[in-house]
Amino acid sequence: MTAHAPSNKSFTDQIEETIIAVLLGLMTVVTFANVVARFVFNSNILWALELTVFMFAWLVLLGASYAVKKSSHLGVDAIINMVSPGARKTLGLISAACCLAFSFLLLKGSYDYWAVFADLPPTSGRWFPTGLNLDARSQSFYEVQDVPMISAFKFLEDMINYGESYEKLPKVVPYIVMPVSMLLLTIRFLQASLAIWRGDTDRLVASHEVEDELEEIRSSHEGEK
Repeated sequence: MTAHAPSNKSFTDQIEETIIAVLLGLMTVVTFANVVARFVFNSNILWALELTVFMFAWLVLLGASYAVKKSSHLGVDAIINMVSPGARKTLGLISAACCLAFSFLLLKGSYDYWAVFADLPPTSGRWFPTGLNLDARSQSFYEVQDVPMISAFKFLEDMINYGESYEKLPKVVPYIVMPVSMLLLTIRFLQASLAIWRGDTDRLVASHEVEDELEEIRSSHEGEK
């Protein structure tokens, strides 16, 4: 029997990869079902397009934070490879600080946008939170355009919509991915910054997938000779 190498993936890695894979699979199934309904049965799944758009947004936003965690984003490291290790670390910290500040602004903006749909107060302040805006008007009654209400979210009617029923899915449900993904992105950039500070790495992007694949091809060709 062949022994399998133990997986180095953490539990959170498996959860995130599973969510991303499920979203991609559901997008494929829903799109395929809508195509069959349209061209075979001359019908249409009214909510298919909107649901696919929501799932694609979840896929992209969650995938962005996961890619930071795995250092898989595209990056250009031609300049930092030319400087000394000390300068490389300094440039890495500057890059990490810029990304951290940007992700924090995204976190604030995404929470403020989502909060009104959840009957929560958004933060005050243009750039940085200075408190809570208790005068903001609740928009918890806002619904999406086509996706019907799901029974699993019926509790939201009493929780945030003052007992009023929803005909369509409330916007608070699909839009929650915005603050969640931006929080994850901020945490991942903070972790990356600490890794550079500790000296574990000297850059945010440490992935060279294309170079690795080319090296594997060269090695396989050399082995065949």
